[in-house]
Amino acid sequence: MTVIPRTRRAALVSAVCTLVASGLGLTGCGEDPNEGTNGVGKLEPAKIQSTTRAAATAADTVRLSGAVVSNGRTYKLDMRLKEDGGTGSVTSEGSTFRLLKVGEHLFLKADKDFWDHQDTGKGSAGDEDSEAAAADKLDGMYVKVPTGDPAYKRFSGFTDKDVLLNSLLTLHGTLSTDGHHEQSGTRTIRITGDKGSGGTLDVSLEGTPYPLRLVRAGDAGTILLTDWGKDFTLEEPDDKSVVDYGKQLPTS
Repeated sequence: MTVIPRTRRAALVSAVCTLVASGLGLTGCGEDPNEGTNGVGKLEPAKIQSTTRAAATAADTVRLSGAVVSNGRTYKLDMRLKEDGGTGSVTSEGSTFRLLKVGEHLFLKADKDFWDHQDTGKGSAGDEDSEAAAADKLDGMYVKVPTGDPAYKRFSGFTDKDVLLNSLLTLHGTLSTDGHHEQSGTRTIRITGDKGSGGTLDVSLEGTPYPLRLVRAGDAGTILLTDWGKDFTLEEPDDKSVVDYGKQLPTS
């Protein structure tokens, strides 16, 4: 049997650890995975969750992209949010529309197909003609959504930073950590609810402990949270681009 000197064994172990770490994106053998991080990975799961929620609330801006399943319907989101509103696109059931909220004013922009609901089979020919005319008028225009219209409550949540984050950044069940990971080149600590069935959340270990990736409980979608603190312009469209329907939108 060949006896390997102790110093040579140590060198071999070190080389193997380095090889494994570089190949699998893991930390080397015996290394502290929290070394050089913001320290969040050392906290208890509940404290990690409260810390990242506080960081998200304090941030001026964020971009949310991905899918959310609600009431059996899948919404694909790409929204940029700040304290006084947001802008972006929502896709559901093959139809895409844009949302813009500045302060309390909410605008919806979509093409003719979004507004044209003649295929419902309801109403008279005159009603269908009226609906088609309305769809033509609204095609590509920003429609100001009245605050009393049901659509206002339904859609404004997509443009409200605090409401959206509070509803999304919640894991269900017993919290635990699920190791160190990486999200788009940033090291993260992952926390889970009920070992993943209650959702998972990746929290940045670099800089401010922002939440970076959320997998919602019950296969209810995956959301990426990026561009934390990156400012963007948010302003109402000019009057020529807006249709104001008064107290209620056309039924759609």
